[in-house]
Amino acid sequence: MNFLLSWVHWTLALLLYLHHAKWSQAAPTTEGEQKSHEVIKFMDVYQRSYCRPIETLVDIFQEYPDEIEYIFKPSCVPLMRCAGCCNDEALECVPTSESNITMQIMRIKPHQSQHIGEMSFLQ
Repeated sequence: MNFLLSWVHWTLALLLYLHHAKWSQAAPTTEGEQKSHEVIKFMDVYQRSYCRPIETLVDIFQEYPDEIEYIFKPSCVPLMRCAGCCNDEALECVPTSESNITMQIMRIKPHQSQHIGEMSFLQ
């Protein structure tokens, strides 16, 4: 009797596992998601990894470290920053030009005040 119950238990577990595996394999991937068996081609990787400006989320405290008495909303801002890799180890990815951008940010001083003000960032 115990053998029969054990066999039924393991059979049901196997069927559930196989059913789940079948549904997982058939499920469509979301936009931008790669299937685990797909391989990104070398030229695609190479072209996407070179040094260039790319939108990067930067923490406001990284740019304004002396303003710790405030809480900022949002706490980070999207800035175009130099990123990527150089083909020559002697070279370094650095910006060729910089500009200021001004954004409206909410500054909150806990238990005192909050207001939306302008803050400038280097990108």
